[in-house]
Amino acid sequence: MNIRSLTRGDGVVIGAAVLLFIASFLKTYDFGSDGPNAWDSLNFAFGVYLVGILGAGLVVLSRLQPGRKIAGIDLGQFGLAATVFVVWFFFWTLVDLGNASAGAGLILGLIAALALAGAAIATPLVPALKAPLAGAPRPQQPYSAQPQQGGYGYPGSQQQQPYGGQPQPFGGQPGQPGGGQPGAPTPAAPQGPAPSDFSPFWFAVPVARPLYGEDGSPAPIAELAPGTWYLAVEQRGQGLVAQTQDGRRGVLQDTSGIQRG
Repeated sequence: MNIRSLTRGDGVVIGAAVLLFIASFLKTYDFGSDGPNAWDSLNFAFGVYLVGILGAGLVVLSRLQPGRKIAGIDLGQFGLAATVFVVWFFFWTLVDLGNASAGAGLILGLIAALALAGAAIATPLVPALKAPLAGAPRPQQPYSAQPQQGGYGYPGSQQQQPYGGQPQPFGGQPGQPGGGQPGAPTPAAPQGPAPSDFSPFWFAVPVARPLYGEDGSPAPIAELAPGTWYLAVEQRGQGLVAQTQDGRRGVLQDTSGIQRG
């Protein structure tokens, strides 16, 4: 679970859920100085207000743990359906008030439900809402707290290649025994074969992105988080085969905006 994968849209969803919870304690119907709130009828509280809050929780949880499903349906889809139901209920309740007057809890509940459902629907579509909620931190030095000089592909190294350029041999000048100057750190070789025209390099992602299995499975095996360096060991079509710090390998399908080390 990665808190940094939350977006601004998720922040709106969380805020709307809090507003919906507050609305449940206000008067649902206004009868002058008196009027019931949602908790005077538990069916109303649990069947409407808490359904909206639960929907918000499922939407946010689907961002934190992508790929989680219930009965084959994504958690986010369950949550989105719950938020739309709450909007529909509040709308028709306001339309058919009869002789009663709408209380603050009903009006505020509709506003919160609209914000909740709108943010849940629009977040994957609107770039401003897809931006990280807390912002991406500065990437950390990969695999070691101490900066390493001369290591192939390490961020900060003077050997930087354009994406997909010609590979450079490990070590120093040809003909030197041991492949480099004495005392230079020996870089770790990437696992598995790589195409002859690809040079492994370090990279960081601007926002959290899923890493899929090399076998083509649709379920993510890991999530790449901003602020961490990962090793690209192979190019796979438009994507990259990346290796995480715990040794897992998978395919990063969305490589837009990545920061090369």
